[in-house]
Amino acid sequence: MESANSTLRQRQLAKRLRELRQESGLSIADVAERLLCSSAKISRLETARRRASLRDVRDLCAIYGLTDPDEVERLMALARESKQDEWWQKSEDVDFRPLIGLESEAIAISEYETTTIPGLLQTPEYARAVILGYLPLIDPGVLEERVEVRMKRQQILSKVQPPRYWVLLDESALHRHVGGVEVMREQLRHLRRQADLPTITVQVVPYTAGAHMGFDAAFRLLEFDADAAIRDTVHMETLAGSFFIEKATQLNRFREVLNYLRAVALTPHDSALRIEAGIAQFTT
Repeated sequence: MESANSTLRQRQLAKRLRELRQESGLSIADVAERLLCSSAKISRLETARRRASLRDVRDLCAIYGLTDPDEVERLMALARESKQDEWWQKSEDVDFRPLIGLESEAIAISEYETTTIPGLLQTPEYARAVILGYLPLIDPGVLEERVEVRMKRQQILSKVQPPRYWVLLDESALHRHVGGVEVMREQLRHLRRQADLPTITVQVVPYTAGAHMGFDAAFRLLEFDADAAIRDTVHMETLAGSFFIEKATQLNRFREVLNYLRAVALTPHDSALRIEAGIAQFTT
């Protein structure tokens, strides 16, 4: 397979294992009993929260009556590729590992941010200040690692076929003093330059939009090519950790919010002017 991505392969395998179980008419409990394991293990395998071993795949194929050798080998290949370490697997930032893997394969990313400039558009100095704001007691070494990972994530925006990236940014992020005047000035200049790239769209949701559908929930929608064989996904970060949402009914709600925000936000042209006004306020 080309451009193997361990996170993506793990999710593809999980999806196919879930489909095979459902097609066989077996419950999670039924499969757990036959595999001599807990139901929790089967659930984690089917939701990509646990990597399947080659033995797991072999035994599950037998339980589901899958005899096509090509299909069995394809699933075994997914299991092998899901275990390959990518650069982000070495990061201490466990919550972000699955997200980075998905970002690298997405064909489109739509992000709504309520408080700060999105990570994919941050400068190193701004990223450092944001992380310190969240975690004031963070170890300096871990801090620098997280900044490095955040900068490396941004490489997806400059690869040969980058994802379409659409940012909806609350106006407050243009005015919040993060890291000081110089940091903010350079951050907004960087945001303005990135907004001119053909694959990036930035719209500012102005204060005048008032209360609106996305008022209290920052999130990102990652969309994938149909050939990827995995569902589009919403990712949210909270104090309780990172969450991934895949159910169609829930995704439709987030798409509704994105469409609403695109309608009430300033146009890309007017957003650029608003960003320039933000730069001016931090220019001494």
